[in-house]
Amino acid sequence: MTTFDAGPQAAIGSRPPGWLSSALLAGHALRNGCDAVFPFHELSAFEPACVATARRFVDRTLGGWAVRDLAYDTQLVVSELVTNAMRHGGGAVQLRLLAHERDLACVVTDYSSASPMPSPPDVLAEFGRGLRLVEALCSGWGWLFPGGPSKLVWAVLTSESGPASPARPRH
Repeated sequence: MTTFDAGPQAAIGSRPPGWLSSALLAGHALRNGCDAVFPFHELSAFEPACVATARRFVDRTLGGWAVRDLAYDTQLVVSELVTNAMRHGGGAVQLRLLAHERDLACVVTDYSSASPMPSPPDVLAEFGRGLRLVEALCSGWGWLFPGGPSKLVWAVLTSESGPASPARPRH
């Protein structure tokens, strides 16, 4: 599948799964899952190095949760979401990873109230493939406006095995 073959559900903004919606709208940690937050410092919110820092956070977090099968795809998705927050969202505020059963959510908060929109497919374009890549790798993605001048852009990937308990990682 190419990224141009991804479904159009994100163009209208799909709804997050119930477990994710509850966690995001309530603003608290998951009770029956894994939850980790990486706050971007104000000074690094626009620096390209914060994308690499976010990828390292993903690698460490998923290693602790024993969800290695999603590490590479999650790093790609997080790279795209953080880059979009820097380019179009006024900067990245935080990255949150949440795992529930076999699902892993990546949530990036930015400073913009504008909805993200995939660019029309253009084979010759230098930019504009990020959200199509997210569509191709994820079981769903979308955005929420929690109030105020910010938004949460979320994407859910599905693991073959699911996360281990944070207290008892699988070996």
